[in-house]
Amino acid sequence: MGSFHSMPEEIQELADKTGFTLEQIEHLHRRFKQISGDQPTIRKESFDRIPDLEFNPIRSKIVRAFFDKRNLRQAPDGLADEINFEDFLTIMSYFRPIEMNMDEEQLDHFRKEKLKFLFHMYDSDNDGKITLQEYRKVVEELLSRNPHLEKESARSIADGAMMEAASICVGQMEPDQVYEGITFEDFLKMWQGIDIDTKMHVRFLNMEPIAHCH
Repeated sequence: MGSFHSMPEEIQELADKTGFTLEQIEHLHRRFKQISGDQPTIRKESFDRIPDLEFNPIRSKIVRAFFDKRNLRQAPDGLADEINFEDFLTIMSYFRPIEMNMDEEQLDHFRKEKLKFLFHMYDSDNDGKITLQEYRKVVEELLSRNPHLEKESARSIADGAMMEAASICVGQMEPDQVYEGITFEDFLKMWQGIDIDTKMHVRFLNMEPIAHCH
């Protein structure tokens, strides 16, 4: 993409598609150029230019999410080798804050899109559910920087959370019943009443780490 001021129609099209303001797109374009090294596309290794992201325990999942074709709305599975600026905006749009003028239907769609993005981060094999093994891996990564917590303790935390998920989503289970994993519908139930906007946000105006998932 060239000079912003020379392509007003293209910028407006991106604004209509992603919901960002023209000013936000301009800031994000500068951010894109910083990450890409002034190249037209970003590759996974481009994120090495974000020093603070290095210390995020789920760095690999955050980076992977930018190339997940489900999030890019390109295909039901697979990873892209690189992304252009429009792709970058598509991913960043999941982190947009809720707008005060949204009606109930828009809010519901907006919330589901954010939760779908989070769900994809857990569902690494694209099978439509978060298995115990996938959930264990995420919890182990999140707690990996705690020197006082052993791997077995992290597993116990993950197992307990999965049992709680089963009780929320399935209810009382039979002794021989197996909970195969958290579907997206289950995931929605688990997040009911939780303010997703405080869990997923992005800072537009400074050049700090782009994504904060916690």
